Order: sequence, then structure tokens, then C-alpha cells
Amino acid sequence: MTPEEQYPYPRRRVIRYLLNKLALLTLHTLSDFQVIGRENLPEKGPLLLVGNHFHFGDPVIAVAIARWPMEFVGGFQFIDGPTWTHWIPSTWGFYKLRRGNASKDALRAGTAVLKQNGILGIFPEGGSWAPVLRPPRPGTAYLAVRSGAPIIPIGIDGLINLFPYLRQRKRATVTVRIGKPFGPFTAEGRGRQRREQLDAISDEIMQQIANLIPPERHGVYSTDPILRTEAEKVAAWPFDDPDKAEGTI
Repeated sequence: MTPEEQYPYPRRRVIRYLLNKLALLTLHTLSDFQVIGRENLPEKGPLLLVGNHFHFGDPVIAVAIARWPMEFVGGFQFIDGPTWTHWIPSTWGFYKLRRGNASKDALRAGTAVLKQNGILGIFPEGGSWAPVLRPPRPGTAYLAVRSGAPIIPIGIDGLINLFPYLRQRKRATVTVRIGKPFGPFTAEGRGRQRREQLDAISDEIMQQIANLIPPERHGVYSTDPILRTEAEKVAAWPFDDPDKAEGTI
């Protein structure tokens, strides 16, 4: 069986159509939901959609703005989200990553989706444990190079205020800014040489995302040394515990 046969694209069209409508309805009901830059969304793939990850609900944002069937490579639970949200990744059908460990199956699935001109969503930071940008995990750059797919960045702002504002009977403003596609990328050589190129690609991806969110959220990519130092305090990867590594987002 070929990877394309094992990981067909698209899948689950009916349930995902319903979840897309539910995501839009929920966001417009609970917040002042704004999308800027819809004209930057290509009509078709292949395409890697990347964004900042400050909140467990960020995948819902990606679903809400999507104009095409989309797959996700990511965790299988919202570790920082309430229990009632844990059905979302399994119902959508994420390709499951194992935190802190290479997940060859998920990366193979992601590559197969892109080879079929599909759309793949991934959050490079690999988790939503802080409200500022942190260094990315290497998987996004790996997928970009292996597939040759262009990348489209999104910046999500205000979602972290949604539930605190609701408790105060206020409506948060949730804004999504969609940047222009960039790439594709290539990397040559092996070993250290290739890793350095992948690291540079990862940094470019994060810089593109940083351009779409407020400067105070730029974290380790901030030009302000004070903000950068504060971000470094929360930048460490928190999922080294194997019990926390399995099935989280």
C-alpha cells in the first residue's frame, strides 16, 4: 500500500463540514471574530498552514477560516483545555504526534497529504503552554522540505481572552491575520549541515508568524531584549515526561 492509499485526502467530509460550521457559529456567538487577509488564502494546495499556539482552541480557528478540506498533524488531546474539549481532535481525525518523540507515522501521513495537493495544518511550537512565541519543534520545517509545499502563516490574537471575558460577561475580540504564502524550501546535505538549514527554515516560519501578531507577543523572536528575556523563561519544552508526551496538544 502506498502512502497516498494509506492516508487518503480528503477524508471525513461530512463531519468536517459540520465542525467547520460549528466553529464559525461558536466564534461569532462568543466573541467579536475578525479575519483579515482572506484574499491571501490560495484556492488549492499543496499547502502547509502554520500559526502561533497560545490557546488550546487554536485548531478551531484554523478550521473556521479554512476554505478547503484540511488535515492536522498534532496532539490528540487538549492538555490545557477543559475535559469537554477532548472530543474535538479525535472527531476531526488528527494525525497523532507523540510529544517529545519522533512520530514517523504522523510525518509520513503529513507528507502523503501534501503529495496529494492537500492542506495540512500544524502549530510549529508544538503546544500552547505560554502566551508568547517560543522556539519551534523541527517537524514543520521537515515537512516543508520533504514535501516542497508552500507555507501560509496565520496570526491568532485574542483567543486567550475568550473565557476570562465570558466570565466577566464581556465579548473578547478574536482576530486572525492571514499572511501571504511563502516558500517552498529545500535543504541539502546531511547531518549538521542539513539540521542548520532546517533550523533556519524554522526561524523563517516563526518570523512570518510573528509579523501577524502584536509585538508584545513575539516572545523569543522579539526585538525588545526585555520581552525576549521574559519569554525565554517560559520557552522550555514542558513535555519531557513520557506520561504527558502521549496524546497531548
